Amino acid sequence: MVQADAHWADWSQAQLERAAEHGGLLINPIIYAKFAVWYDDIEQVESVLADFGTAFEALPREALFLAGKAFRQYRTRRGTRASVLPDLFIGAHAAVCELPLLTRDTARIRSYFPTVALLAPARD
Repeated sequence: MVQADAHWADWSQAQLERAAEHGGLLINPIIYAKFAVWYDDIEQVESVLADFGTAFEALPREALFLAGKAFRQYRTRRGTRASVLPDLFIGAHAAVCELPLLTRDTARIRSYFPTVALLAPARD
């Protein structure tokens, strides 16, 4: 299991397994870095990603451009968090490449990238 979060671990694990069975998983450098936080060494990260049959893809320039525009829009709306930019890179990548996105942060993604198909938990 990636992270033993009491509330989300089972749901997250099931979603990753389902995605792996139906076409595989794709991550970009931002997702890789966010994922790696939970591991002590790169060998562990690579092993877990290999178990899921994960493919790695660079961010297209169109996605980088779109993320920049979304961040400018976020700042115009008086957003103050600097940590929002990585999530905007991920959302822009999904939007440009028409990829579904596994996330629990549906509000932000829908706000800036309304065309992205989201794989998200049902609302309580």
